[in-house]
Amino acid sequence: MQIRRSQKRWIWAAFGTGIPLAIYFFSQVLVLCNEAVLVDLVRQQGQYAPFFFVLLFTVATSLGFPGNVMSLVGGAVFGLVWGTVWSLLGATFGAIGAFLLARSLLHKWFIRQFGHLSLLQRLNHAIAEHPFTLVLASRFTPLSPFSLLNFLFGLTPIDLKTYTWGTFLGLIPLTFAYSWLGITGHTALNGGDRVPVIFALSLLTILSLLPMLPKKLGGRRQELG
Repeated sequence: MQIRRSQKRWIWAAFGTGIPLAIYFFSQVLVLCNEAVLVDLVRQQGQYAPFFFVLLFTVATSLGFPGNVMSLVGGAVFGLVWGTVWSLLGATFGAIGAFLLARSLLHKWFIRQFGHLSLLQRLNHAIAEHPFTLVLASRFTPLSPFSLLNFLFGLTPIDLKTYTWGTFLGLIPLTFAYSWLGITGHTALNGGDRVPVIFALSLLTILSLLPMLPKKLGGRRQELG
């Protein structure tokens, strides 16, 4: 996908506005690594909290910061349903931002430097054959390096629409699990029931193990055969 000059101007304008805001908030005692500080910060925004949260999530993820802490905050502040919705939007917009940055700034240089490598050619061929499935699968597990993949996908020939839908749909289970963990963890820290925390962590564990099941099932079938 080629990024036109007009589109580049909009991208730079958006990040020219968002980056100073992000730098300010990031400087406050590494705020993105401190869930308690983030919860208080988002709640202080009152009726604008959802917009502020999605904007902060988007800019942070676009710049490569991990989004799992933000998803925990979303659950703690907005509850399970709206926490999942706002976190899903922030994570998806942030993934798109990182993708467009890599595509517009690094893609041509990357192809010139490494396009001749057989490994990259095979990878691009695999992406061309199953682009949606590949993006969807990469978003499904918490073990996947989400922030790194956002930039790496921007260096491949995958189109923005496929990348966006694969990211959005693939993130739903994981975002739900982190939002749930944010709610249960916050409750447990305030003296509430700890059993829901165990269930939320169990869900994350299951999501981590799911990609391994096809390999194990395939191995057993070969043994039986």
